[in-house]
Amino acid sequence: MFSLIRLRCQIYINLHDKRRIFSFVQDIKISLITVTFNAESTIEKCIRSVIGQTHKNVEYIIIDGGSSDNTVQIINNSKNNIHHFLSEPDRGIYDAMNKGIKLATGDIVGMLNADDYFADNEVLAVIARSFNNNDVQIVYGDLDYVDETGKVLRKWRSGIYRQGFFNRGWMPPHPTFYCKRKLFYQFGFYSLEYGTAADYELMLRFMHLNRLNAFYLQKVIIKMKIGGISNKSLFNRVKGLLFDFRAMRNNGISMPLFTMLLKPLRKIPQFF
Repeated sequence: MFSLIRLRCQIYINLHDKRRIFSFVQDIKISLITVTFNAESTIEKCIRSVIGQTHKNVEYIIIDGGSSDNTVQIINNSKNNIHHFLSEPDRGIYDAMNKGIKLATGDIVGMLNADDYFADNEVLAVIARSFNNNDVQIVYGDLDYVDETGKVLRKWRSGIYRQGFFNRGWMPPHPTFYCKRKLFYQFGFYSLEYGTAADYELMLRFMHLNRLNAFYLQKVIIKMKIGGISNKSLFNRVKGLLFDFRAMRNNGISMPLFTMLLKPLRKIPQFF
């Protein structure tokens, strides 16, 4: 009899604890920023992947660079699910991201590119739990490169970060990078001085130079459309390498030239 009572009490306590944890996780507000420019072919899928998230304490911010196609109209069709929308000329994607961060009021900030979408409906819930359950300032995960049909072409598996890994050419996928909003005000926003390497430079500055603690979420978070500004031509690739070198040199990488050689080599396993 007493054993049954104890069992019922334990079940009640466990259920109460789970509800309390769920409540704490739902209290975590995530500010999600999407930057768009003439993205009519992809933005609807991107927005739908946000609306479908089970974590509902989300502040969705879209910054448009003054699109001339139907991007703005598509965004307006979902305006009830978008908390801030700004459409005006900017100085590029990272300038637009900075605008979004300054509008954000959430505890956590992350970016979702207009060409990308969440891997499933639980992504933001799992990210929120990762911040809730671990004493960390940054959470990052894994990413799949996909074609227009959704077929996986490359798999970026980040692995657990150890201090000094950036010296070996390591970096997390930027679209999976989520951090506490206050970090931007403590350690700086995206620097436009680094061109297409501004995302790499910011992660390098936060994780390597300032040694902010990070948690690796071993889960595919993002489906990313293959391509990117820095890969569109040989000229852009060379510019990107120069920006990488400057970012390394200014953020404490011990041997920038050696790291520049290692960085592309780390991509080879993504194809297998």
